[in-house]
Amino acid sequence: MLEQYKTLRQFGSKEIVIKKSRFIGYGKPVANEEEAIAFIEEIKKQHWNATHNCSAYVIGERDEIQKASDDGEPSGTAGKPILEVMKNQGLKNTAIVVTRYFGGILLGAGGLIRAYTDGAVAAIEAADAIVKVLHQEVFVEIDYTWLGKLENELRNRETRMGETQFTDRVTLTCLPVVSETERFMAWITDLTQGQAVIRKGDPIYYIEGE
Repeated sequence: MLEQYKTLRQFGSKEIVIKKSRFIGYGKPVANEEEAIAFIEEIKKQHWNATHNCSAYVIGERDEIQKASDDGEPSGTAGKPILEVMKNQGLKNTAIVVTRYFGGILLGAGGLIRAYTDGAVAAIEAADAIVKVLHQEVFVEIDYTWLGKLENELRNRETRMGETQFTDRVTLTCLPVVSETERFMAWITDLTQGQAVIRKGDPIYYIEGE
């Protein structure tokens, strides 16, 4: 799993008008190619009467799957510019559709490339680009006598925290960045003088800064 990657927060759309043509950019985070295709088909169905529904998507940790469609526009003037915007911004697991309603003025190849580029940028702005960072669940089981000290030290360290379970002992769910996991566990061991029971849980992505 990647330690971090950039993607879209949510579905979003934004319309721009260029020389009387309407361009509506749609962006969405997708987990796999099936989701990307379904999203594109959904927009096509919604805008069945549009002049074009051009699209592109990037899937995989190493961008293994990259597809683009000009949907009837001159080759290389629509799908590829959309894909290039995503690649230039470093987006992964993302699909974008730019719908066009022709306004009667021809844009030319250069104009089309700029228009679909702008449409893709509008879609990304509407869907909100974010960075997801991989964290590691670390469960720390301690006696109640350690709770105050440990919570204070974790606050000072600005460690992301999950739920705390209270039984005969206390179990804190700590969420260090995955690359810091071993160092973090060693720190907990030293801090509690080896009296904490520490075990790993699952790796989980969280949005950077939230």
